[in-house]
Amino acid sequence: MLKLLIYGYSYGVRSSRKLERETHYNLSFIWLSGGLKPDFKTIAEFRRNNKAALTNVLKQCARLCIKLGLIEGNTLFVDGSKIRANASINSSWDQDRCAKHLEKIDNRINEILSECEQADQNESDAASLVKMQEELADNEKLRAKVAGILDTLKAGDRKSINATDPDCTKIHGRQGSHAGYNAQTVVDEKHGLIAIADVVNENNDLHQFSSQIEQAVETLEKKPQAACADSGFSDIDELGKVDNEGIKVVVPSIRQVSDKELGPFDKSNFKYDCASDSYICPAGKILKYRRTNNGKEHKEYWADGGICKKCANFGLCTNCRRGRKVTRMLKEELRQKLERQYEQPASQAIYKLRKQKVELPFGHIKHNLHVGGFLLRGLAGVKAEMCILASCFNIARMMSIIGVSELITKLGC
Repeated sequence: MLKLLIYGYSYGVRSSRKLERETHYNLSFIWLSGGLKPDFKTIAEFRRNNKAALTNVLKQCARLCIKLGLIEGNTLFVDGSKIRANASINSSWDQDRCAKHLEKIDNRINEILSECEQADQNESDAASLVKMQEELADNEKLRAKVAGILDTLKAGDRKSINATDPDCTKIHGRQGSHAGYNAQTVVDEKHGLIAIADVVNENNDLHQFSSQIEQAVETLEKKPQAACADSGFSDIDELGKVDNEGIKVVVPSIRQVSDKELGPFDKSNFKYDCASDSYICPAGKILKYRRTNNGKEHKEYWADGGICKKCANFGLCTNCRRGRKVTRMLKEELRQKLERQYEQPASQAIYKLRKQKVELPFGHIKHNLHVGGFLLRGLAGVKAEMCILASCFNIARMMSIIGVSELITKLGC
């Protein structure tokens, strides 16, 4: 069954019904299944009931690549890509939508009860009580479902939930907004093979860097020398966790990749005085420390409002009567360190390799394997399916690098 799944996924055949059809006339599938012809229910149940085991397939594949010398684990590249879930965005519910539907359902239930009461008084001219009772039961069932969704939203920290696949989230991408997941891969530098693949139900990559590198270290059983990603992963807390492990972080900040032209009164032109914990503006005035905003994790520095009003640059630098304000991250020193590290020539050489290494797997999976969305539902299911797809990429890549006959020889088949 595992051979059937991996071989089918490798050629873009993922549906259980299509896999069943292949075992009846495709010689490759007939040979792999030993002449057996499992029906689509058996295939679907095997895939659904063995999610944990299917997730481990990629780990075994990655360790096989290490054994063959195809993965070194010295430099790792992290990236994410949005993939549709097996659910419609129209099935997404938030608190406002739940409240409106509950109100609408309650009104309809009251109408049905009134109609039933009227029917009791005048049975000859009334509609069938059986039909009204059925509609009442349906509305009460729908009300209980919507109320349950609303209770779940209030109890958790999620803004919306999908009734078809509760684990998926609203994804905003180039193809518009839809219900989906955020697929993550960690790719090795040597041959671009996938070390680990994961799926999360977050709309962006900000909180993924350290967890993905940690999973890769567990699989590779060694720490990489460097870890690289794009600015979408540039959460300072996440980068700090990896930096503390002695791994070189090559991730640009949003400022470093922005095309926005900096003005003469941009924050970068304000000098920080460490001794007095204050900033000096381009006109030589001092911005003193005022308070720490723990919620936003930054410190605030303000200039005196009277001095700013008298300044020749008032109106250009700031229009605030209280004076110019500058913020400084609590981990500003770490941010500056990582920015300087990214600008080093060695780091730039690593970052130039990022696209060709980490974008290739997603291109292969989406274009060559025709993956427009996941077939399974739930976080465990889509993780298992993503690991199968990543294993398909690794196997195809291994055959391209070594060659089929040489690979068979090395595997001792």
